[in-house]
Amino acid sequence: MRNSGVHAFADGVPFAREIARSLGAPFSTIRVHRFPDRETLVRVASPVRPRAIVVRSLFNPNEKLIEVILAADALRRAGARHVTLVAPYLPYMRQDKVFAPGEPISQRVVAELLGQNFDAVLTMEPHLHRVHSLSEVFPCKAVSVSAAPAIAAWVRKLGKETLVAGPDEESGRWVREIARIAATPWVVGRKHRSSDRKVAVHFDKIEPMRRAVIIDDIASSGATMASAIRALRAVGIARVEVTVVHAIFAPGAITAIRRAGAGQIVSCDTVAHPTNEIRCARLFAGAIERTQ
Repeated sequence: MRNSGVHAFADGVPFAREIARSLGAPFSTIRVHRFPDRETLVRVASPVRPRAIVVRSLFNPNEKLIEVILAADALRRAGARHVTLVAPYLPYMRQDKVFAPGEPISQRVVAELLGQNFDAVLTMEPHLHRVHSLSEVFPCKAVSVSAAPAIAAWVRKLGKETLVAGPDEESGRWVREIARIAATPWVVGRKHRSSDRKVAVHFDKIEPMRRAVIIDDIASSGATMASAIRALRAVGIARVEVTVVHAIFAPGAITAIRRAGAGQIVSCDTVAHPTNEIRCARLFAGAIERTQ
């Protein structure tokens, strides 16, 4: 893309370089200086092309949010006329209503903050509940990139006799799409959550198969995955793999999932983690080409 340049912070360089290669665009690293009082100064490299793309996953978001906004301002002052944020993981999307008196609607606050500073925001499989589209809350162009093609390619390697399973109806949309692309059977369970770490998942009418892969967008405590694994093994499935889009594994989560009987545990590379195996940069490059 002739008029575009890709810019990334140090923690996202490999992902951003792959996007730049796919687009045929130049790449540069955004430098960050931290002062003794923890304020930060960002510097972007010159020259800056008219269409700038900032790449940063926003897991552990609070400092990162300020830094990407400062980068957007620096890029505009250096000559960019259109600035896109590629945030493979987008935070604060779950708090979409006031659950108790005195709380903010964090989703809308963060969407407004980013939307006022970027012309477009691209992310992957944001964790949405009552809001069904990013365009409902972002004041700029906002695109959710599907992880389904990349996950389906990984599922195909497991063989056609693999059951694609989602732990609850929230996972149903992408479970069905992944199964369609991979040409495998699928099933969606029913989930009952009594606390953050107490979850029960049930599956109805599953024919015993040799292998299943449980797919979800986020794994945090691991409780949902562990319960789903036990439910699948209870109906005679011999091996259960685990795939998540965003590897937000809290301490102890991987242990809980393994103890439940998981085989492989893999994730997309939207959040840096040792389980990253499914590469998604090219999906973002394609989305950028379609939206520029």
